[in-house]
Amino acid sequence: MKKYIFAIAIVICAYSCDDFIDVSPTAVVDQDYAYSQPEAMVTSAYAVLGDDWYTYPFNLWPYGDVASDDAYKGGGSTGDTNYHPIDIFSALSASNPDHMDELWYRLYVAVSRCNRAIISLNEYGEAVLGSEKSKKRMAEVRFLRGHFYFKLISLYRQVPWIDENVVINNSHESTRNDEYSYEELIGKIMEDFDSAYKTLDTYPEAASRVSKTAAACYLAKCHLILAYPQGSEYQVTNVDAAQMKKVIDYTDFVMTTATNYGYASDFGEIFMPDQRNGRESIFAVQHSLDDNTVYGRANWSNTLNATWGLFTCGWDFHKPSQNLVNAFKTENGLPMFDTFNNTTWYPEAAKTSGQKCDPRLFHTVAIPGFPYKYDMNTIFTYENTRTPNTYGYYSSLKENVPVNSTYVTYNGSWQAVNQNDYVFRYTDVMLMRAEALVELGELAGALTIINDIRTRAANSVEKYIPYAKDYCEIKAYPNFANKDYARKALQWERRLEMAMESSRFFDLRRWGIAGETLNKFYDKEKNVSFTYTDLGNNTVTQSYAAYYKDARFTAGKNEFFPIPYNQLNYIPGLYKQNKGY
Repeated sequence: MKKYIFAIAIVICAYSCDDFIDVSPTAVVDQDYAYSQPEAMVTSAYAVLGDDWYTYPFNLWPYGDVASDDAYKGGGSTGDTNYHPIDIFSALSASNPDHMDELWYRLYVAVSRCNRAIISLNEYGEAVLGSEKSKKRMAEVRFLRGHFYFKLISLYRQVPWIDENVVINNSHESTRNDEYSYEELIGKIMEDFDSAYKTLDTYPEAASRVSKTAAACYLAKCHLILAYPQGSEYQVTNVDAAQMKKVIDYTDFVMTTATNYGYASDFGEIFMPDQRNGRESIFAVQHSLDDNTVYGRANWSNTLNATWGLFTCGWDFHKPSQNLVNAFKTENGLPMFDTFNNTTWYPEAAKTSGQKCDPRLFHTVAIPGFPYKYDMNTIFTYENTRTPNTYGYYSSLKENVPVNSTYVTYNGSWQAVNQNDYVFRYTDVMLMRAEALVELGELAGALTIINDIRTRAANSVEKYIPYAKDYCEIKAYPNFANKDYARKALQWERRLEMAMESSRFFDLRRWGIAGETLNKFYDKEKNVSFTYTDLGNNTVTQSYAAYYKDARFTAGKNEFFPIPYNQLNYIPGLYKQNKGY
């Protein structure tokens, strides 16, 4: 496998005319010594969870949101960063964007740490840690390896399976990426999660560690993917009821045994930094600003995404789309499935109209004229958008924090926050369960879950967004008349609840509707505009998103991203490219 990293050596050299001075390395970790420290090796595997950056964000916001109908790339222009091809797909290739290669490499660095921790535990774990603790640490590291591999297959589909045996045998450069099918790779990942499920306790030792419950969530998610078998063109061919029943089994454990978890009382609490690791959080990558280093363990993956002009270094990426805003519209308290996007709707402060919306809109999207992140002293304005003629006037809220808070740090021109990245939160898991119930025809159970989530949304106004009260109307569904209607309600609920949390593209792909949804989105969105009244009381209409005229999603190809060119070229012929690239 390309570019595996284990130890870093620091060599200090000084030059003066014809003199050359060697200084012995001071930061080399001897491999045998490292392997003899199994607890430290496990810690190193955990440490890489949040060791990412905006060009290789492990939360996958460009791939889950920008690639979908939920978000535009944002920034200074279409050429700002290399994510534009993911925004339009028609320009996506094995070498463009090059960020894909960096993400591949970094994820395999994470896999490497896990593999070496496994080797260390196999050799020294029982002697150093004792039998019981060694088994738990092994299960934790296997969970982490499964976690990173899940991201790899979610993006690239066919990846080489590099495990501890490949490391021991030094056979990276002969391990192909088509040795296992996609389904077989999921099976191997599930073996790692199953090890954690069978070994770990229901709750983690600390918020930063994994648990049996987190493993149950991942197993449910893997079975949910396998429940939609795909043909050669990535089209969904049928729904596998046996796999859906497995989703029910694992989410049963979350509901009935892991009772410390549940719905947060207010939707806004889930995304406030002072409410981190609350009842909703089953497994989240931990971030902080106070670990005794200069910048802390801040969330640098989202460093581009702070709002323009409100923060010292807000670069205005990850912008909610007009389509997403329209999706929050309600009629008599229920979603407007078929008509939501017929007209463009932009709420204006102090100018309520007959159009009502789901309260979650104001927790998800920053809208001009309204308080930013619930702060009545900080109003989000039209000036807080960097390129309105390209990416419109909205900004993302979930991954950001209040402007004048203690949860922000700066490094030159870069800013980061200590907001955690959710891997699993309770509502996400319950929506997976509801999806399985719908497909199994158990509509009453799905209705209960979806209405519980909508009730929480209805109760999420007074605490954080009282200023938006007159805009909001949301009601429970009276019933699900049939499976088609229930499926539509489930898919809608998942979009609104999980918006801007990097899941949308992967949901569309799982359901087999990515192509039709995104091409319809491009055709409409390339003509959108935002009309508002400026400070001089003039009516202004700003068009944007015209770059979507060049966008096109090719079904049977773009469901997965290409194997990066640098990886294909490392040992020509070793890796097989994904179909269509």
